[in-house]
Amino acid sequence: MRILSGIQPSGALHLGNYFGMMRPAIELQEKGEALYFIADYHSMTSLFDAEQRRRNTFDVALDFLACGLDPKKSIFFKQSDVPEVTELSWLLTTVTPMSLLEKCTSYKDKVAKGISPNHGLFAYPVLMAADILIYDSNIVPVGRDQKQHVEVTRDIAVKFNETYGQTFVIPEPQIREEGAVVPGTDGQKMSKSYGNTIEIFAEEKAIRKKLMGIVMDSRTPQEPKPDADKNLAVQLLKLIAPADVARDYEERLRAGGLGYGDLKKGLFENYWSYFAEARTKRAELAANPDYVRQVLREGAEKARALATKVLQRAKVASGLS
Repeated sequence: MRILSGIQPSGALHLGNYFGMMRPAIELQEKGEALYFIADYHSMTSLFDAEQRRRNTFDVALDFLACGLDPKKSIFFKQSDVPEVTELSWLLTTVTPMSLLEKCTSYKDKVAKGISPNHGLFAYPVLMAADILIYDSNIVPVGRDQKQHVEVTRDIAVKFNETYGQTFVIPEPQIREEGAVVPGTDGQKMSKSYGNTIEIFAEEKAIRKKLMGIVMDSRTPQEPKPDADKNLAVQLLKLIAPADVARDYEERLRAGGLGYGDLKKGLFENYWSYFAEARTKRAELAANPDYVRQVLREGAEKARALATKVLQRAKVASGLS
């Protein structure tokens, strides 16, 4: 079983990235041949600062390795270090109906949020299809909001296969229900677009201020809160605290007597503890940047070895070779 997943270097990674993509990916490296890439080509649709992209890309590599990605168990690389993916993207573009892309909700959502529309943003699902198909991927772990793009990939692969003969493996999306949608500090889905993120490796003072600043309702500490399970801090605690600790906070809040300030302090303490080991490892990796770059180079070499075979297969099928 070949597993593929990618993440954009569009800013500091946060809890939504961790629980929605990173942790599931790290767990899956034990269950098959895993390829994980930093989607720097994709970041070009919305990030136009070259130096920022370089910094973000390296930071994503640090974050992923610090959180447990093992380059001995998976292939970890930069998307742009496998140029075959953009060549395959063109082949796929020629069989992709415009109507298929026009149905994609991600493009509409991003434009609605104020991102300037461009061809890259519109054609994003085709490049994503190339990312997936070029490695003969079987399983693609995605959040529910990305499921449509995997379905588009399947449609494109079927169309190419129907046109030129059996060429591509048809991938399957894998949706992780638990933690798939992580709430941000305002209660909406955590996203850099909403400015409501809780970064994985932010400074202690900044994170403490952000968590203590979460807005609660006006009920007094003594009042029972029968809707405690809907409390934002409780929802976040269920992700990062031991189950019995999170349950205790929820029950105390429901019964009355627990102040929101104490609840948010508990949230911070459990957050800080959850990523303590990863912070230490990240500092060690940051002090050895050559090692991190070597991991990405070696990962790209392994990824290209797979990609060149699939691209050649597609070129022969379509009459280019």
